[in-house]
Amino acid sequence: MSDCSGKSSWPELVGVNGEAAAAIIVKENPKVGAVIVKEGMMVTMDFRCDRVRVWVDKYGIVKRKPQIG
Repeated sequence: MSDCSGKSSWPELVGVNGEAAAAIIVKENPKVGAVIVKEGMMVTMDFRCDRVRVWVDKYGIVKRKPQIG
């Protein structure tokens, strides 16, 4: 089981390029992996301390606050 410590959400990244946001997330909390997900994609509903989903629109811009989950 992973440790949920460290920074857990990045509201300041909404509106930023998804690839850049993913790099910032991993830099600010090395315990997580950032996964880019396009709006409308199906994802599992499980909670994981080591994952941050970065939801992007068709232009690759972050649309939701990235957070651990």
